[in-house]
Amino acid sequence: MGPSLERLSHFLVLLVIVSLATLPTYQANAEDVVGDTPDINLKTVGSVTDDEVVQREQEAMSTDGYSVAEKKLLESGAQYQFQAEVSRLMSLIVNSLYSNRDVFLRELISNASDALDKIRFQSLSDPSLLDSNPNFEIRIQPDPENNQLHIIDTGIGMTKEDMINNLGTIAKSGTSEFIAKAETAADTSSLIGQFGVGFYSAFLVANRVTVTSKHNDDNQHIWSSDSEGVFVVGEDPEGNTLGRGTKITLHLKDDSHIYTDQDNLRALIARYSEFINFPIYMYASHIEKHEVAAEPEADDFDEAEEVEDDWEDFEIVEETVYEWELLNDVKPIWTRDQSEITEEEYIAFYKNGLSKSSDVEDPYSWVHFSAEGDLEFKAILYMPREVPDNMFDANRSHDNRGIRLYVRRVYITDEFDTIIPKYLSFIKGIVDSSSLPLNVSREILQQDKSLKLMQKKLVRKAIAMIQKLSIEDEEAYEDFYDDYRINLKLGVLEDRANQDRLAKLLRFHSSKSGNELVSLDQYIENMKEGQDKIYFLAGETRAALENSPLLEKLVSNDYEVLYFTDAIDEYWTQSYNAYESHKLINIAKDVDLDLEEPEEDNTLEEEEFQPLLDFFKSSLKSKVSKVVLSKRLTTTPSALISTAYSFSANMERIQRAQTLSQGVDPFMMSKKVLELNPGHELVRELLEIVQENPDSQLAADMAQLLFDTAALHSGFVLDNPSDFAKSVHRMMSMGINNRSEETGDAPAHEEL
Repeated sequence: MGPSLERLSHFLVLLVIVSLATLPTYQANAEDVVGDTPDINLKTVGSVTDDEVVQREQEAMSTDGYSVAEKKLLESGAQYQFQAEVSRLMSLIVNSLYSNRDVFLRELISNASDALDKIRFQSLSDPSLLDSNPNFEIRIQPDPENNQLHIIDTGIGMTKEDMINNLGTIAKSGTSEFIAKAETAADTSSLIGQFGVGFYSAFLVANRVTVTSKHNDDNQHIWSSDSEGVFVVGEDPEGNTLGRGTKITLHLKDDSHIYTDQDNLRALIARYSEFINFPIYMYASHIEKHEVAAEPEADDFDEAEEVEDDWEDFEIVEETVYEWELLNDVKPIWTRDQSEITEEEYIAFYKNGLSKSSDVEDPYSWVHFSAEGDLEFKAILYMPREVPDNMFDANRSHDNRGIRLYVRRVYITDEFDTIIPKYLSFIKGIVDSSSLPLNVSREILQQDKSLKLMQKKLVRKAIAMIQKLSIEDEEAYEDFYDDYRINLKLGVLEDRANQDRLAKLLRFHSSKSGNELVSLDQYIENMKEGQDKIYFLAGETRAALENSPLLEKLVSNDYEVLYFTDAIDEYWTQSYNAYESHKLINIAKDVDLDLEEPEEDNTLEEEEFQPLLDFFKSSLKSKVSKVVLSKRLTTTPSALISTAYSFSANMERIQRAQTLSQGVDPFMMSKKVLELNPGHELVRELLEIVQENPDSQLAADMAQLLFDTAALHSGFVLDNPSDFAKSVHRMMSMGINNRSEETGDAPAHEEL
């Protein structure tokens, strides 16, 4: 074989792999479906006719997995070559478009839905089109024995010409052509097969694909290809077995046997196609148990013996029964008018459609809305009571992910953060768009302004829903806040566009609130006359904060101080430092508290205590940046605070505790500010000692001890606890010695 023939052969091999993507695809609105729609509570439906068809097909199946009709077609059918650049497109499909093989079922069911929508649409003006079959339905029939999967619909079907043109040409879609014809007649926005390659995803799992189809305008034909460059089309020798519609048979690859497993198919359909407009049935088996009379043993009793009662032995016999099981019994209620939906229906949809369990608690609240304009979509968002596991983990399971994105009721994804920010990841809901731009595989959304617009609207609606709960049900909101306050604070930190809205939702304990929580709005309402700052103190626990010496002057002057006890609190205040023009002031830092103090008294005190301040600066020069007289202490002798731009005691604790921390930034751990309480007896006595003897070792020891106790009391961690312990022991020893001198007793220890 010459090089040119080899290249042609190679081209034809690649060509067939891509041949089948343009099956007609259509979809409809649930409320518009014509015909017999199954009851919402229906679980299994038996059909004698369908069972007979299944049995007839199984009997006709030859040992090599092909039906008699398929074998005749392959032997005598007309062969056609694909009319496209197969090698390029096939590489695109396999390597780029579909990263997950499971989506083939979504694509084929979507095509079936569109075909049903086509015949439904046409029957509105010509009801006789439904004479061949009045039902709209999709049936899935796994065949594990032959490693095959059948997808059957009662849609519009295809003529022989349709098969050649639509299935034999890459990127030509019957749906696109249908929209072109019908766009002036009615709304056909639900038709989803606009790219012409979805059908070809079947070759991700199948070696050969066979399509049997019956259109009202033609006899039943069969199309078949093994993706080797050609396809075969011929009239079905078995005649019209479908009535109307299409049957796709996938001859699965050896590694795709899982797609004949009933449980796997249920899971895939529940994930991708649960809200398809038409009922989806699967030919599934289940075990039924029956009581039958037991056959007595010959020697169990004498035949002549009279039996005085009618008691009879029974045994349980198990029987495998096959029936058509309805798989999509949860209805897409978001497509209905809100005024028609009851509270019970919203809750039932949350439990059965989103949470997949009737045992979950009712949601706190929900919001149902439609967005119009450049981007149209409908959505229902819920606030769940159960806190999702691993809420901030991007790899959490699908059942725990929040927002599910659909395009015309076909599941697209729940795996990206573009549609909802991480801090709202606990929100559950459905978003269904009819105008969202998709790439051809429908797996990855184009990153454009449409998504940003969608996210903006979803976030605003979610925040408004939370705000409504906080106003209408304070008790429920407290429960919600206890579970999700970290999310709201993360939102203040990250979502600058909505910081004010989110800050309004925050609640805190305070120095005045007792066991109640207060909002920032309530804090502002309770401000003293002339106060324009919001004071807060951050720490590990509320109890620790209530005993902090840093509160003393503020509390005694009737200022309210908010208690921040979450690790994230000091982070969000760094990016959001004012609420309603009132600055947020961390009282653990060296900042102006703006307390009213007589300036003349301050000047006199500073002059009086200057020798002591100089002594402390000299003794502690490696640890403090400055030593000042305190304006925040009333009963405690000293306190240690951070400089305005360094870590507070609480932030240092958090930084030290972080698992991946490489140590705290030395700049952020800069020298502290020591505040001395000029009104405390201990400080005044120390002033006298320094004035008498500036080189006193006792004064130096007391200065170090006062610094260490101030650090501990203010929430800092000591760099050298051992030195602190020795200092305490030394002071205790000195006290014992002084007592001994006064009483004349010998000290118990000369030195510690």
